[in-house]
Amino acid sequence: MKIAIFGGSFDPPHIGHESIVTQALKELEIDKLVVVPTFLNPFKQNSFLNAKTRLILLQKLFKHNDKIKVSNFEILKDRAVYSIETVKYLKKLYNTDKIYLIIGTDNLKDLHLWNAIEELKTLVTFVVATRSGYLNENYGKIETLNVNVKISSTKLRGTLDLDFIPNIIKEDVKQLWQKT
Repeated sequence: MKIAIFGGSFDPPHIGHESIVTQALKELEIDKLVVVPTFLNPFKQNSFLNAKTRLILLQKLFKHNDKIKVSNFEILKDRAVYSIETVKYLKKLYNTDKIYLIIGTDNLKDLHLWNAIEELKTLVTFVVATRSGYLNENYGKIETLNVNVKISSTKLRGTLDLDFIPNIIKEDVKQLWQKT
């Protein structure tokens, strides 16, 4: 079985995330795409939306596609989880022949800081979802998904622009923002 793993904070999930999943399903030869929201990103101190809320939003967003599985693995750990741990878990769970690990362009520059990065490189093929404004000279050496949606969760939290939220979860996110 061939899978792709797309992990992240998804804080909140937005059309860029949705586009990455759509492109991955089109471009990668995979049997399943596993979306893995973090409990807490190891490089961050907190999140805007709590882990369970982000999980529910992602499940709602991707519930209509059988090739997509939203995993609660990291959230159930109730702590920051390194990618190597998630990859090993999913490799065993799905008995995989090939694993693609989808990351955003903004994560590429800090990849060398990831826990057990050398071992991780032996287990996965990295795929970078490109984003306008983040260029990197390593593109020739790494597989890419050409997405280029001009939004990030960080910017989205600052603007509270609902135009970047997928319609299926727009009302949920609007209500969550009003509570903060």
